[in-house]
Amino acid sequence: MNRISRAFSGEKAFIPFITGGDPDTETTEKLLYALRDAGASAIEIGIPFSDPVAEGPVIEAASYRALAGGCTVDSLFDLVARVRGDFEIPILFMTYYNPVFSYGIKRFLSRASEAGLDGLIVPDLPYAEREELLVPCKACEIELISLIAPTTEERITKIAENSSGFLYCVSSLGVTGARSTLDDSAKQMISQVKKVSSIPCAVGFGISTPGQARDMAAFSDGVIVGSAIVRLVAEHGCDCIEPVYEFARSIRESI
Repeated sequence: MNRISRAFSGEKAFIPFITGGDPDTETTEKLLYALRDAGASAIEIGIPFSDPVAEGPVIEAASYRALAGGCTVDSLFDLVARVRGDFEIPILFMTYYNPVFSYGIKRFLSRASEAGLDGLIVPDLPYAEREELLVPCKACEIELISLIAPTTEERITKIAENSSGFLYCVSSLGVTGARSTLDDSAKQMISQVKKVSSIPCAVGFGISTPGQARDMAAFSDGVIVGSAIVRLVAEHGCDCIEPVYEFARSIRESI
C-alpha cells in the first residue's frame, strides 16, 4: 500500500488544507507538524496563485498574503523535502494548472517526486484533458486526484472507474468556504460511485464544524477541511499553531 491507500485503510480519513506560505513558510512548516499531531490522515498544501477561481474569499486572501510574503513553488518543494522524513502520512499539493504549466510539467513533477509528494489536486483541470498531466504523474508515482461535483452527473461513473488514490467529492456548488448547512449532494454522488468502484471518497468544500464533519463522515471515507483552518491562520497569524491544533483535534474526534 502507498501512503494514500494507508490513509484510508483504517478510521475515517481527516484531510486538512492549509495555504502554503501563509503567513510565512516557517509557520506553514509548524502547521504541518501540528496537524499531524492532531490526527490528520493526510495534509493538503495549497500552492498560492493569483487567480484561484475555485476559492472563496478566505483562501483567496490567504493566497494573496502568501504571494506578497514571497512564497514560491520552489520554497514549497523545499519545505516538503525538509519534513518528508518525519511524516508517514501523505502530503498533497492542491494547485491550479497554470503554476504547473508555467513551471514545466515534467520539471514540476520531477521536483515533486524528489521532494516526496504523494498526490496532486488540480481543480481547474477538466477530466477530459487530464492525460497531459496523468501520464507524467504515473511515471513519477504521484497520484493525480480526480474531483467530482453535483454538476458532474453522468460522468461520475466514468471518473470513478478510471481514478486512483481517492475521489475528492465537492459537497456543493460554488467556491470553497464555510457553509452553515450542507445538502445531500455528496451523499448521492458517493452512492453512485460505490456502485462501480471501491475508490475512497473524501468530501470537501464547506465543512467547517465538528458536527458537519461527523455528518459527512457518516457516509463517506473521509472529510477535507480547509477554509475554517485558513481562517484561524488569518486571525492569529504566526500564533495560529495552538488554535489550529485544537480545532483540528476537534474534527478528528468528531469523525
